[in-house]
Amino acid sequence: MSIISNRMSNIKPSPTIAVTTKAAELKAAGKDVIGLGAGEPDFNTPEHICAAAKKAMDDGKTKYTPVGGTPELKKAIIDKFKRENNLDYNPDEIIVGTGGKQVIFNAMLASVNPGDEVIIPAPYWVSYPDIVAFCDGVPVFVDCVGDFKLKPEQLEAAITPKTKWLILNSPSNPTGAAYSAAELQALAEVLLRHPHVWVMTDDIYEHLVYDGFKFATIAETEPKLKPRVLTLNGVSKAYSMTGWRIGYGAGDATLIKAMAKLQSQSTSNPCSISQAAAVEALNGDQSFLNDWRTAFAKRRDMVVNALNEIEGISCKTPEGAFYVYPSFEGLLGKKTPDGVEIATSTDLATYLLESVGVAVVPGVAFGLDPYFRISYATSEENLQKACARIAEACAKLV
Repeated sequence: MSIISNRMSNIKPSPTIAVTTKAAELKAAGKDVIGLGAGEPDFNTPEHICAAAKKAMDDGKTKYTPVGGTPELKKAIIDKFKRENNLDYNPDEIIVGTGGKQVIFNAMLASVNPGDEVIIPAPYWVSYPDIVAFCDGVPVFVDCVGDFKLKPEQLEAAITPKTKWLILNSPSNPTGAAYSAAELQALAEVLLRHPHVWVMTDDIYEHLVYDGFKFATIAETEPKLKPRVLTLNGVSKAYSMTGWRIGYGAGDATLIKAMAKLQSQSTSNPCSISQAAAVEALNGDQSFLNDWRTAFAKRRDMVVNALNEIEGISCKTPEGAFYVYPSFEGLLGKKTPDGVEIATSTDLATYLLESVGVAVVPGVAFGLDPYFRISYATSEENLQKACARIAEACAKLV
């Protein structure tokens, strides 16, 4: 009898973490590697947020907190939703977790029964299908080519009597694509016809949008849908607090209660110091975000332009996040100098890493080929070097 449970076969290690780990190993071995796999800003956590954490430690806020978050943080989250999204919530409709991933995991485990279907537009963040499968649910993938956005007719076709959830992620990891209010309203019209389907919207990249794009979230766009929407967010991306591990969700009080019950028997409360820092992140000075958005937009444009100059690669300009998702359809079937055919995104990613020391994430990890993901959350110098190396490697394919 194996010590490992059968359910572990439903999940696999995170491909994005695997790429980052491999790049780090090669660097440690003395290789010149530029890692473009990391899904975190390269900026430091703003000083006023760090100062709030230090004050919390000095004030002795180092004890257990309520499982689902401190009253202060819940209030800050409620105020944020009202201020930025015109959404009203009560404290019993809010939960704070150890990162957004835990909030998603709790929601799925608390709601999905064996055989329940969860619609996941592809390309998708790598963890969505694995979490659903771990909970004995059935991921239902819908390929979203072109602008990488789910269309109303696709949603209608994917819904069955077994559908429990639709997962939306806007702006998206891995594509950076974001839904406009009109596009969300069109999806909402479909969902209103199917009252058994709930919506989980992952808004973690909300503040990282460019070119005047106006962010919208589906519970705000269609208030009639709000009772069955779980809105997820956190401080990791916008505030460069990935290591602080604070995510949060807002939704139906019965669901939130079940999620908190599950959390009470797993991790219990999130870190008390991180919660104090998150209060300051949400309530404090937001002006730095303008500088960050400007820097990210400049990097995005540089990377998109450089990639589109490479024969065989085409790259759309995304609305948000800090990723691009270029197609390499024009390189399919070509061979490396060693005679290896480029047939999949894994082939291309392996070739780029081994030949020119650039680590990208293959599109197969996100459910849609022939693409690969680049994170531009690194310095302009690194991005310029990386794009030049990619061009060099692609020019050698025959």
